[in-house]
Formats: sequence, C-alpha cells, structure tokens
Amino acid sequence: MPLENAHFTKAEFDRRIALTRKSMEAAGIDVLFITNPSNQNWLTGYDGWSFYVHQGVILSMEGDPIWWGRLQDANGARRTVWMEHENIIYYADRYIQAPDIHPMEDLASHLRIMGFGDKRIGLEMETYYFTARAFAVLSEGLPEAEFIDASTMVNWRRLHKSDEELAFMRRAARISELVIHRAIELAEPGMRKHDLVGELYKTAVQGEEDSWGDYPAIVPLLPSGEDASAPHLTWNGEALKKGEATFIEQSGCYRRYHAPLSRTVFLGKPPQFMVDASEALTEGLNAGIEVARAGNRACDIARALDVELLKVGIERPNRCGYAVGLSYPPDWGEHTVSLRAFDETVLEPGMTFHFMPGLWMDDWGLETTETILIKEDGPAETLCNVERKLFVKD
Repeated sequence: MPLENAHFTKAEFDRRIALTRKSMEAAGIDVLFITNPSNQNWLTGYDGWSFYVHQGVILSMEGDPIWWGRLQDANGARRTVWMEHENIIYYADRYIQAPDIHPMEDLASHLRIMGFGDKRIGLEMETYYFTARAFAVLSEGLPEAEFIDASTMVNWRRLHKSDEELAFMRRAARISELVIHRAIELAEPGMRKHDLVGELYKTAVQGEEDSWGDYPAIVPLLPSGEDASAPHLTWNGEALKKGEATFIEQSGCYRRYHAPLSRTVFLGKPPQFMVDASEALTEGLNAGIEVARAGNRACDIARALDVELLKVGIERPNRCGYAVGLSYPPDWGEHTVSLRAFDETVLEPGMTFHFMPGLWMDDWGLETTETILIKEDGPAETLCNVERKLFVKD
C-alpha cells in the first residue's frame, strides 16, 4: 500500500515508532511482539477483522515494523499497512485452529532467522489476543530467549493524541452526537429495543458527510428500569415502558477512533430522587471537567465528582473514567489511566478520557458521560456537544 494512501503521515508513524523504541530501550527489550490490534494499527495502520486468529507486529530497534499473520490476511495487510510488501510475512492455513500445530511455531522460526532466538523479547502478556497456549508454544520454540512482560508498553505511548489523531476523534464525536440525538428522538413507550438499536446502528454507520461510521469497539448498551442498575447490559426484544429510565451508551467510530457518549431518557415523570441524582451528576461532571487541567492529576477529577454526588448521599465505588481513543473489540478503553481517587497520573495536553460516572444503584440507574480532551491551558474540552441532563419525555 503506497504511503500516500495511508491515513496518517510518515512523520506521524515515525513519531510513534520512536516513542515505542524509547520504552523498549528503557526496558532492555531487543524486539517487541505486539498482538493488541489497536497497537498494531497505531504502529502500522493494519486494519482488518482478523484478530480472532494469531497475528502481530514485530518491532526491533532498527528498520520498519514487520506485520505477521495468516496467509489469507496478507492481502489485507498489503492494503492497509504503510510498510513495503517485504515487511509482510505470513503462516500457512494449516496452522489455523489445529490440535497438533500452532502459529507460534512459525513465529518462533521467523524470530530465530532474524537473530532474536537468544534475545530479550517483549510480549503483551495481559491482552485479549495472546493466549496461554500461544505463550507456551513460543517459549518452547525459543528456549534461549528471555521474555519480558510489555503488556501496556505501546498503550501508554498512545496516551497523548497527536493533532492527526484528534481530527479523527472529533469526527467520531460528531457521530456520537447523532446517535444520542436519534435515540432521544425515537424513544417512546411501546418501541421495541431491538428496533431502536437498529436505528442507532444505521445512524452510527451512516455518519455524516465524509465522516462515515466504522464499527465501534463496544455494542450499544441500552438497559432500562431495574436492568439499568447493571452497566453492561445490551438490549432485548422488550418494549420501552412508561415510568422507566433507559440509558444509551455508545460511541461514534471513525477509522477506529472513538468518542464515547451516554445520556439517559425517562419516559413519563421521573421520581424526585432520580432528578436530584441527575442534577448532582451533572454538577459532578462540570466540577470534574473544570479541574481536568494540565498539571492536575487523574484523581482530582474523581474527587471533584465525588464531592457533588455526596451532597445527595451517593457514594460510587467505581472508577469514573479511563483513557480512550483508538480501539478494537471488545473494549474502547486504552487500559492505562483510570479516573479514580488513587490514580496519581499527572494530566498532560493531548490526553483523552471517557469521563463516565454512571450511577448504578440497587434497582435503577442512569448515565451522563463525556469524552474530554486535556488542553494546554484551561479546563478540559468536551468533544461532544449534547446537553448534560436527564432527558424526560412525557
């Protein structure tokens, strides 16, 4: 794939590789093997629904990255990565889901040929896409190598978004707005949830103008009533009911970049305790955004939120946000900074977070969330523009 067709400039990819190599050098890693598809994309541009099989990126201290994966996905790599075709290597289909042979045998062979058979190899040990068997087979194939846990090494380098990345996140944010506005417009008693979700998927994929919608890393979360006490329920064939709150948590996605957003709609007249909770939640969001400034800490956001919620007697035992940006299923979080009372990470310009202080009580729940950007000066910027409140439809 010619570099001029890539979604980012060569300077942007060079920046990412240089940052990753600094981390490798600090950890004494000779070669890094990356299986997280978000990290693969960030370093090479690779983008395909092939993460259900073994694949990865090999990055040493010199030269361009190498994409390694299944034979039938090599053409997908040629269409999406910025490197030359010789930097795409693959294994035969006979390795796929076979009981007596494993793709990591092929990877071990390549690493030995490249001269890394007795080197310090960094692996993403804590990731969804690297199995226990994969590690066992790779270890057996490279008995003289030393393996270093580099689970979130690249993730932390993704924490500061470049201007090129922020442009994509802003496009995703416009799609998030469309989804939430559409959900509030359509929600009414008697509407079946799967019909509503179908409309939201259509809205998210259509996007707007030249910002077409990609598939998000998480499906629409849409629980109602008592189900809204659980944060990660999706939808079913039941109808929306009068007298219940439903929160809609979803993210627009543009070229794998996300800007999650959630709002809650109540059909009918909400109880006063829910109105009070929603108002306190909005005040907590406002307070958290105000202290989300460069030089402050992640915990300052969480503590500012807690002060407002405690005014109405609500204590949250959960974190209230996390770093977000580029991602693949099953999660749009970056697995680095968390917005919680004991995370002392200093906020810096270019960091982006899903500030999501959902309230999940014993028999009800509501969510109002924002994707925020830490700026050079002043409070954080909210990437989406939807009123922060409990939406009520009589």
